[in-house]
Amino acid sequence: MQSGVYEFLAQDRVIYGRPAAEAVAETVAKLGKQRALIVASRTLSRATGVVAAIRDALGARCAGVFDSCVEHVPRASVLALAAEVRRLEPDLIVTVGGGTPMDTVKVALVALAEGITDTAGFDAVRIRVAEDGTRIVPAVKDPPLRQIIVPTTLSGAEFSNLGGATDPDRRVKDLYTGRYIGGQVVILDPAVTVHTPERLWLSTGIRAIDHAVETVCSRKPQPFTDATCLHGLAMLARSLPANRERPDDLDARLDSQLGVWLASTGLGRVEWGASHGIGHQLGAVANVPHGHCSCVMLPSVLRWNHPVNADRQRLVAQALGREDGDAAAAVADLVRALGQPDSLRAVGVTRDHFAAIAAGAMQNMMVRSNPRPVTKEDDVREILELAW
Repeated sequence: MQSGVYEFLAQDRVIYGRPAAEAVAETVAKLGKQRALIVASRTLSRATGVVAAIRDALGARCAGVFDSCVEHVPRASVLALAAEVRRLEPDLIVTVGGGTPMDTVKVALVALAEGITDTAGFDAVRIRVAEDGTRIVPAVKDPPLRQIIVPTTLSGAEFSNLGGATDPDRRVKDLYTGRYIGGQVVILDPAVTVHTPERLWLSTGIRAIDHAVETVCSRKPQPFTDATCLHGLAMLARSLPANRERPDDLDARLDSQLGVWLASTGLGRVEWGASHGIGHQLGAVANVPHGHCSCVMLPSVLRWNHPVNADRQRLVAQALGREDGDAAAAVADLVRALGQPDSLRAVGVTRDHFAAIAAGAMQNMMVRSNPRPVTKEDDVREILELAW
């Protein structure tokens, strides 16, 4: 008889379809906070009015703005934010943007909880895998403050207590977790997403597809996440092409955001596989953006896994509107329909990168929990060749 325990959603609430500035100000007041630090990407902060509108709505409750987040979240950038938090002493962080500022905040909260002040300090709290593939998840103290999140991409990072940061010395993107490092409240406002470049918006939509697919195809699937993720896949399959055709259609953009919410229910709760795990290393080694990692890896990982989970892949294919059960082709067709890159060559990865990607991937907990066991670097190279 199957048994298990499912940890339900981490958020206190998800607010959707309301102006972000209004919802942020109301939430900060409702939480009784007086000094909110806004953390955002530099472009969003300096080239749009989104951050300024939130700052103005907060008024005296705004403690400042930090907009020096760096893509792929190198450890030094996390320390820079942690130092700013110590200097300004906010009682809440308002994160505005995509996966980069969200992960920067998550890992900074770990650093603040554990008193980390140098890059070497992260080694004691990063998630590791033992030689036999089991996960080593260090216990992390609760952080001194929390974050609420206004996402502007479709990465889904706003719905998890898992964050990533890159160690440039090892050229590995490590994962970190803690009970309260994720978003306490998530605010979905499609109007703030119109500034997101189309390529970023649509590629992170494929990232959300990846979340749902690797949840449904997990080696330990759950009926709750099957239901949410399959419905989320159907919503994304309809809304993402509409986003490309009608980028100003806020209803379609909100449908994509809601699809991401459903697609992300497995984040940190159901074991994922090699598409995410290898994708982390594409970013660390070859500077491939998160969304494009999923565009180029997910179809190949599905093909490699097909001998062990064809029945689960059939569910995915049907949710994406393909009746022949070919989930890899369904994802690949959607990637091409959205004008996104569909091979490692197209995102600047060369075969010279393969050795470092494979070595880093074997240190990744998601690679080691792939439905078809990945037991050696040659397995990773085989998947990379399928994506080449």
